[in-house]
Amino acid sequence: MTQPAISLKDITKTFLQGKGDESDPGIKVLKGITLDVAQGEFIALQGTSGSGKSTLLHIIGLLDRPTAGVYSLLGRDASNLDDDQQSDLRNRALGFVFQSFYLISYATALENVILPGLYSGRPRAELTARAENLMERVGLADRMHFKPSRLSGGQQQRVAMARALLNDPRILLADEPTGQLDSHTSGEIMKLFHDVHRAGQTIVLVTHDEDVAREADRIIRLHDGRIAEDVKA
Repeated sequence: MTQPAISLKDITKTFLQGKGDESDPGIKVLKGITLDVAQGEFIALQGTSGSGKSTLLHIIGLLDRPTAGVYSLLGRDASNLDDDQQSDLRNRALGFVFQSFYLISYATALENVILPGLYSGRPRAELTARAENLMERVGLADRMHFKPSRLSGGQQQRVAMARALLNDPRILLADEPTGQLDSHTSGEIMKLFHDVHRAGQTIVLVTHDEDVAREADRIIRLHDGRIAEDVKA
């Protein structure tokens, strides 16, 4: 049997308050999440604000650590990796798309796409060719040398998707990627996610929007830090 892309076993996350000593019970945001995501699967993590969906995505993305539980990423136990090891695994295996586009305002769209590869050791010419190909793939071949201020919200999110794909990640993580977009533009961005999925990418997408969630193959609904429902879309 093929190993899962993502395997979570009884993951909890508690944020401490005040002094953080033994008298501080903290706030338990995740309360025992057990979940496997198959390679090539497209899942949506859905829930209201405070349900724990973004915290869970941050743990999956190695941007935060669980308080307890075991997390395996592509068959590797990521729970006990040090910061450098986590950073290396994150850069090689994961791509990120966020609600806020996080584009550098003074850089062109193409330069923004190239950015994640600058510390990989790959030749600049190779990175540029890859970035140009991705810009064509997301429909922005004629906008490569535009700065973000000259791009619409939907175009900026396309640049962000191209940037996320530069290092050819095995898994694409998206946190409310349509949250700042109108319904028409949201539909165009979701089409891109489907294109990426058909190319073999595993996708984990966080959303509060039921219509966006139904675009996935499977919906994991969170409530109060627990999995309330796990259904095929």
